[in-house]
Amino acid sequence: MQLTLFAHFLERLEKTPSRLEITRILAELLKETDAVETDKVVFLSLGVLAPNYEGVILNLAEKMMIRVLALAFDKSEIDVKALYKKAGDLGNVAEELSKQKSNNDANRVSVAEVYQKLFEVANDNGAGSQDRKIEKMARILSGIDPLSARFIARIPVGKLRLGFSEKTVIAALAIGDEKKEEDIEKAYNIRPNIGYVAKLVKEGKLESAKPEIGVPVVPMLAQRLNSTSEMIKKMGEVSVEPKFDGLRIFIHYKKKGNITKVFTRNMNSIDLDTFPELKEVGKFIRADEVILDSEAIGVDPEREMFLDFQKTIQRRRKHEIAKNASEIPLQFQVFDIIFVNGQSLINEPYVKRRETLKKVVEDGKLLRVDENVVTKDPEVIKTLHQKYLKMGLEGVVVKKAMGKYVSGRTGWNWVKMKEVEGKRGKLSDTIDCVVMGATSGRGKRAGFGVGQFLAGIKDGDTFKTVTKVGTGLTDKQFKELSSRLDKIKTKEKPKDYEANKDLTPDFWVTPKVIVELAADEITVSPKHTAGLALRFPRLVRFRDDKSSSEVTSIDELKELFRLQKSSN
Repeated sequence: MQLTLFAHFLERLEKTPSRLEITRILAELLKETDAVETDKVVFLSLGVLAPNYEGVILNLAEKMMIRVLALAFDKSEIDVKALYKKAGDLGNVAEELSKQKSNNDANRVSVAEVYQKLFEVANDNGAGSQDRKIEKMARILSGIDPLSARFIARIPVGKLRLGFSEKTVIAALAIGDEKKEEDIEKAYNIRPNIGYVAKLVKEGKLESAKPEIGVPVVPMLAQRLNSTSEMIKKMGEVSVEPKFDGLRIFIHYKKKGNITKVFTRNMNSIDLDTFPELKEVGKFIRADEVILDSEAIGVDPEREMFLDFQKTIQRRRKHEIAKNASEIPLQFQVFDIIFVNGQSLINEPYVKRRETLKKVVEDGKLLRVDENVVTKDPEVIKTLHQKYLKMGLEGVVVKKAMGKYVSGRTGWNWVKMKEVEGKRGKLSDTIDCVVMGATSGRGKRAGFGVGQFLAGIKDGDTFKTVTKVGTGLTDKQFKELSSRLDKIKTKEKPKDYEANKDLTPDFWVTPKVIVELAADEITVSPKHTAGLALRFPRLVRFRDDKSSSEVTSIDELKELFRLQKSSN
């Protein structure tokens, strides 16, 4: 596909607010794309070069892109900065400067060519790489047409955002066929590489998708229920297990080559130096290759007790890793297995997966297989829940004995039981929200840079406001929040945000910072676009282990609202 044609599709997408119309345009784009370049078209339309877990990034900040534009179009950096200040968008600046420079070959450039060159820029590392990246990026922009320059210039600084995500791409690939969309989504959950999956669809090979060592699987997540009798009614026979307050970790191991990969629940790869214990994990696995689902729990060796999440997550900090590793030894509570020796276990019943798990994992100090009780008795669930609470754990997780490994919170396969009176507030559970924007601090908070922040939940591909938070933060948390938000400020409201005008913050941010909030209750709200709001919200903690795709959904909030009303 010619880059100019692709750019015209992106322009149409940029101008379109309707979700249905965006899906239709994407379907048209994908129909015109050859199978061999489908993955490249999909990635570039999302403003990336590869799935997040591969860590392929251009690493060119705004200041560097100003140098790129100056070099590409024979301008001074001062001139480019002036244009940027006026336009507020580097893409628009690139388009304007490109119009002033004629290039007869620009319309003959293909998407595949530009993608390959961008990939080379991303993979250029080491001494002198910064200057080389600038030169290569400048050559790319000077060799393409003005409209293409607008969109390609936005990709390095993460500003392409056209208002859709992988979910919309899946809908576009299905072209209105619900069964096909369901099959594509299942394949994506197994191999969360939207470019790869789109290519499989174009080639008619969707059924070939299966887990692979080194590629994360979209995690299975728990629904919420307080009634144990309702759990049995919905799930039948269940496995009852302890719920730990740790860091969700997927362990990939392959004996050949002694390969060990670690992924978080939001599918980010973690360097093994963060978890040095796992460098020898092969000694405790009786298989040639395996993917395990587990919870990393910090252990206090002196008091022989588990540490809370905040202590455990310190192991992920870049500084003082060795010190943290010695002070916070980890134990990995393994509770599921989804791949072993080339065989996918995703469609196997949970009880059968557990049988395999016990055969594969050597239960000991490093890897511990969670204890479980299989039952149909609601009273057994209650008893175990109280037992684990007294042990300092978070109660129980209840799993459908015959359930498959289903990514996300689809169906009643896993359920977490929460107390009616939560530990951090009157609401039965906490809410995970994305920070959408903030107001500048006033008075004492002027020095923090943030006075309060606007938080939202997800509804499909959009984020809707649910509360403003300005209390319950310590001075340290205000300063930390300000530091985090400074890095992700954006001049305009992101296209995938829905917020009423009277809630407009002083500045918007891209959906990168995830916070866990407690509240007294959920109330109906005509003010917030979610239709519901949190009353007396309080910050519990930053959730660096979660991505924006994992924040609480509008359906989950409605279910919590229902549970709240039924308990009153």
